[in-house]
Amino acid sequence: MGPKQGRKVFTLQTLPNLESGNPFSGSVGEAAGFSLHAGVATNANEREKLERLCRYITRPAVSTKRLSMTRNGRVRYELKTPWRNGTTHVIFEPLDFISRLVSLVPKPRINLTRFHGVFASNSQYWMLVTPAKRGRGKTVIALNNQTHAEKRASMTWAKRLKRVFNIDIETCSECGGDVKIIASIEDPAVIQKILAHLDGSANSAETELLPGCRSPPSLPAGLFA
Repeated sequence: MGPKQGRKVFTLQTLPNLESGNPFSGSVGEAAGFSLHAGVATNANEREKLERLCRYITRPAVSTKRLSMTRNGRVRYELKTPWRNGTTHVIFEPLDFISRLVSLVPKPRINLTRFHGVFASNSQYWMLVTPAKRGRGKTVIALNNQTHAEKRASMTWAKRLKRVFNIDIETCSECGGDVKIIASIEDPAVIQKILAHLDGSANSAETELLPGCRSPPSLPAGLFA
């Protein structure tokens, strides 16, 4: 964006120190464009160290302490650690800098945490690498026995109720037998009428169970004489 649209951002660089090398080379794994830093570890009882680690993970994308304006009105950002090519500062046009910040704002209703490879929830090896041992691995055999149409079929309302609200309408609560679904009522007016009727029937049943009102028994004369 701006007058320098499509051009590379202006950077300030110094000669990299080739002797020091990469301080994270021995504790960083890189594969398929992803990197995992495993150089920091903490025990369960080290609460202060765990708090510092959580603060570092949840830090904002831009540090205002290292952000400044140049004399000609550009935005200068100082890097905390120089890059491998020696870059120490990055200078943006104001409009360019705002566009970079806007790109960091996540879209609405999007998952902020994503997993890749065997850590993805759809991976058939997820149950082998998670402590809870849950995942698609237990259902791989069952899915392989299904036809293509059965795999593509959408989930029924009974299965949705059981998964979301833990309500099993396919099993009888009295005898534990299978329940056959005969209809699915979706009209709000009909649903309201049925619920009102059931509510009235429940209230009348509770009223019938209560004993009728009666006066206290009369005491025989001279009982307390």
